Amino acid sequence: MWRGKPVLRHAAERLRGAGCRLLCVVIPVGAEELAEGMLRGLEPYLVVTGGATRQLSVRAGLEALEPHDPAAVLIHDAARPNCPPEVVGRLVEALRKAPAAIPVLPVIDSMIETDGHVMRAKADREQLRRVQTPQAFSFRLILAAHRCWQGEPDAGDDAQVAQAAGYEVALVEGDERLRKLTFAEDFLDQTIPAIRTGTGFDVHRLEAGEELWLCGILIPHHKGLAGHSDADVALHAVVDAVLGAAGAGDIGLHFPPSDPQWRGAPSARFVEHAVALAAEAGYRVGNVDLTIICEAPKVGPYRDAMREQLAQLLGTGLEAVNIKATTTERLGFTGRGEGIAAQAVATLVAQK
Repeated sequence: MWRGKPVLRHAAERLRGAGCRLLCVVIPVGAEELAEGMLRGLEPYLVVTGGATRQLSVRAGLEALEPHDPAAVLIHDAARPNCPPEVVGRLVEALRKAPAAIPVLPVIDSMIETDGHVMRAKADREQLRRVQTPQAFSFRLILAAHRCWQGEPDAGDDAQVAQAAGYEVALVEGDERLRKLTFAEDFLDQTIPAIRTGTGFDVHRLEAGEELWLCGILIPHHKGLAGHSDADVALHAVVDAVLGAAGAGDIGLHFPPSDPQWRGAPSARFVEHAVALAAEAGYRVGNVDLTIICEAPKVGPYRDAMREQLAQLLGTGLEAVNIKATTTERLGFTGRGEGIAAQAVATLVAQK
């Protein structure tokens, strides 16, 4: 996972957004169901089982594309999930004059030649470039090049295969956003804060004839809460806290009380929606601290069940959920037993 979604999903969405009409994803043996789940909604696409080497896997993908007879093809590493459309545009433009084109970046560090243990000579970095993907090719030419590949058992990339077949490979400007996810620390997204915090507050009135739901638990009481959905004031406060931390508005924005479809709806759905929005933004729930403010009923007997239910909805461990209850010493509307209030603080942490 990266920024809340599978890396493959990110890469596929970027290519589709850049104008690619048909996706062909090459996968390991037995990964069909997993890949289908990641690609759902991005049709049309092909899922092809790869070979024992990178070169054989790419060839399998090209062979699967042959019946579709594309004029050009982009070959991309899914491990580079953030493909800017500008790079795709430069590659397509380069194919107007050359049979192949690849994105490259300059080498900014000093370079040396070595035997693996000691320095042998200084290398001229002006003659070196960092190679990225996607790499663009005339489809018929790169398919022919892969079919006649006679190099080592594997090829470092497809530009190498094209060059071995005698084709000129043009260079276009790459982009630092195309960095490859290789090491564990690469999955720590440095473009978003590691921690974000949001608060939520909600109030619902107590009325006879209504059910009393708190944190998804039905509590026996002579009065229940009235209002939006099932009027679970505790979950509503949590929803606003999670949405606030994610920068995604408030509960009324996503579930307008004027919309009849939410009348009587379980507030658990709102929590799940808020957690999903946080995940799309690259976060998971770190912890939630909830305070329920009322004179009655007593929260203590139901606290454990409420914590378990809330932890399940948030996708966290029980230790990440704290529920407190307090009164207002019989002051105000809660003190008079006219309603229940709740306030929550949610912390989101960047997903690794």
